[in-house]
Amino acid sequence: MTHNKKIVLVVGAGDATGGAIAKRFAKEGYVACVTRRSADKLQPLVDSIRSTGGEAHGFACDARKEEDVIALVEQIETELGPIEAFVFNIGANVPCSILEETARKYFKIWEMACFSGFLNAREVAKRMVTRNRGTILFTGATAGLRGGAGFAAFAGAKHGIRALAQSMARELGPRNIHVAHVVVDGAIDTDFIRENFPQKYALKDQDGILNPEHIADNYWYLHSQPRDAWTFELDLRPWNEPW
Repeated sequence: MTHNKKIVLVVGAGDATGGAIAKRFAKEGYVACVTRRSADKLQPLVDSIRSTGGEAHGFACDARKEEDVIALVEQIETELGPIEAFVFNIGANVPCSILEETARKYFKIWEMACFSGFLNAREVAKRMVTRNRGTILFTGATAGLRGGAGFAAFAGAKHGIRALAQSMARELGPRNIHVAHVVVDGAIDTDFIRENFPQKYALKDQDGILNPEHIADNYWYLHSQPRDAWTFELDLRPWNEPW
């Protein structure tokens, strides 16, 4: 039992950004609770955190299903401890022409990248307000600021998650809960970029793509901020990224 420890919950703990955030908080002594739809895919991350002396637990959870999310938060809060920091990191970046987009895929992208953010953040916020403290961080994208050609579905979802973050920040800030939105603008050092965009990946040696560990440092920075100088929105992009 770890009720005397602090919990960070990372929903969408992939191999890059989400995993790096979980490791960064674990480095600071937090118990890292990480989720994906498949628990098997979480095991390397959990093992990595434990190998360096940290504590981590992986959970299979469909972030789009209300009953699953309610059960997840209840389990963590009951068996492990209070969720002090929550990170929503589901992307769903699937480009498609508006002329070819289907209703099913549009809805699925919104459900994954926006609706699930609402479900998870709501459940965590319910717990945080009883303690009068906590941090809620949403991973956003440039698509949440402006829509690009071929990204109508993704932009709609990311605009929605940014609006959710804004509303939650205004409502929950006076209750000592820091809500922030992080705009991650640029290619990230991942196997996907290395395999599919080798020219972009070649910029790694010039600091031309985002390092997941550096992204994670900024999430810890947001969580650590004093409340007299909270940041709501933080932009992260390589020096060479056009914007």
